[in-house]
Amino acid sequence: MSGSLADRVIVVTGAGRGLGREHALLLAREGASVVVNDLDEDGKGPAHDVVDEIRALGGQAVTDSHSVTTWDSAAQIVGTALSTYGRLDGIVCNAGFLRDRMLVNMSEAEWDDIVKVHQYGTFYILRHAAEYWRGRHKAGEEVNASVVTTTAISGLHSNVGQVNYGGAKAAIALMTVSASRELARYGVRVNSISPIARTRLTTGSPGSAEAMGDSLSPAHISPLVAWLLSPECTSNSQIYGVFGREIHRYTAWTPAESAHADEDWTVDSVAAALRGWPDRYEPGFIPGIPQPTPAS
Repeated sequence: MSGSLADRVIVVTGAGRGLGREHALLLAREGASVVVNDLDEDGKGPAHDVVDEIRALGGQAVTDSHSVTTWDSAAQIVGTALSTYGRLDGIVCNAGFLRDRMLVNMSEAEWDDIVKVHQYGTFYILRHAAEYWRGRHKAGEEVNASVVTTTAISGLHSNVGQVNYGGAKAAIALMTVSASRELARYGVRVNSISPIARTRLTTGSPGSAEAMGDSLSPAHISPLVAWLLSPECTSNSQIYGVFGREIHRYTAWTPAESAHADEDWTVDSVAAALRGWPDRYEPGFIPGIPQPTPAS
């Protein structure tokens, strides 16, 4: 199949359903050979169905059932691409799930499980892929690779009931920018998307888009992912909010108010300087979603 991703080999984690499935299908339509990664305990998991769909379209795909949550298994995901297709040109870090709970009721496991899949899972596979790309660069090969991570509205604006998920997604946004600055020298670009779409993950979650209409099909997200993975794309270090027919580019945290003292600070001078400043954080404009509502 020909297209903007012809001859590219791309791994998509969590690609058996939802956003990951749509990513994998579109990437294959654009000519990529896709490693469809998703957990599979019985050999008949959803990743196999996605691979069958891709092959029925005339595309190239292979399943991978390794978890993103350990150092070794993430390395094996990269290994599947290399052993099957002999190279790796892109990664979509999409795997994830929710364990929503108010902070006072959140268990240690509900925190750990989310951080392990989202933050650790992104780090592990990015780390192993980066080592591969650095090796190619040092060997004198030209590298033009791309990574797309997945942050979230909760990580960029906050959301009640999602301290675990929002914290992990905020970390991913910063990891994206930091990694992009490190890996650019090797020919690797790293960007992130904050998608809003109706999937099993978001339906019924706090502040979800459950009733916002068919415009929130996950299929609307994947064209941006495909563009960011294209060898023609030059975007780097960017965070994009995307839903329906809208794309928003985010900027980093910046100071809102400032104070200066001619002498060393005291408690009283700090109080005087900050008088009149906002007393609490306001998330500001949140594209495409109502203001957060409390989780049950």
